[in-house]
Amino acid sequence: MADKKNAKAYWKENIRYVLILMAVWFIVSFGAGILFKDALNSVKIGGFKLGFWFAQQGSMYVFVVLIFVYVRLMNKLDKKYGYDV
Repeated sequence: MADKKNAKAYWKENIRYVLILMAVWFIVSFGAGILFKDALNSVKIGGFKLGFWFAQQGSMYVFVVLIFVYVRLMNKLDKKYGYDV
């Protein structure tokens, strides 16, 4: 029974991490590239408007960082619940 509770708590925390990271992904890809484009375009990076930069380059950097963040979070979660190998 304790094993089942442990697995349920693990899964609940995993889903919470996934939802948070997906929200960041949505804000960066859809928000910065489309919704907030006009506000971000008032700032320039390397001669390019920030809205364009996020849509073309910045979002990819954020996505790669999100992968590493997820790996780190899951490693901590695995150790917390005893699922690390």
